[in-house]
Amino acid sequence: MVESAKLVVIDPGHGGRNAGCEGATGVHEKQVTLAISRRLAGHLQARGYSVVLTRHGDEYLTLRQRTRVANQLDADLFISVHANSSGRGSARGFESHVLSVKGTEIDSPALRRGEGTPRVGLSADVAEVLNAVEHGQSLAPAATLAVGVQKHLARVRGHQHDRGVRQDSHHVLLGATMPAVLVEVGFLDHPVEGAELTEARVQDQIAESIARAVAANLR
Repeated sequence: MVESAKLVVIDPGHGGRNAGCEGATGVHEKQVTLAISRRLAGHLQARGYSVVLTRHGDEYLTLRQRTRVANQLDADLFISVHANSSGRGSARGFESHVLSVKGTEIDSPALRRGEGTPRVGLSADVAEVLNAVEHGQSLAPAATLAVGVQKHLARVRGHQHDRGVRQDSHHVLLGATMPAVLVEVGFLDHPVEGAELTEARVQDQIAESIARAVAANLR
């Protein structure tokens, strides 16, 4: 159990008009991420954590709104849950992402003007991003947690499907001022893995694995 109730904000990826990728069975990413996030919330609460979800139903939220929930609550951890897609249906496996300062235009004239690289795609709200990066101490805990997530997922989903931890400039990670991890739980367009991701048993395995990693790193 957690000595002093740490607050974890869970972000079920996509929602509303932004359905995310579509699986071979016709299930959309937004449905899978919400189901896993709800289960993750339950596992974390059972361990003594306070948990808030950025959405509870089929709601559309901007990326900025998602991290704002965590920032306004002064959360201890932000976890964004997603499912992957290769576009070919051949790739499978799980991976975790943390913010890469080196891979992102953190402080440049172009960024201050609201320009920057297309991948970052930031609006004029640059101050919020710069503020997040100033909390650079949160990047190391995020990376440690991401490694833990991969380790625990590998035990139930197979080490051969461990795609590792990646550093990049995912939009949804940029605004968070606390340790933030994005977990891609599997490839929804893979004929086998995609079907598994819709199963309650597998969703619970994934949620429990992420919760174990959190419990080992956030005390």
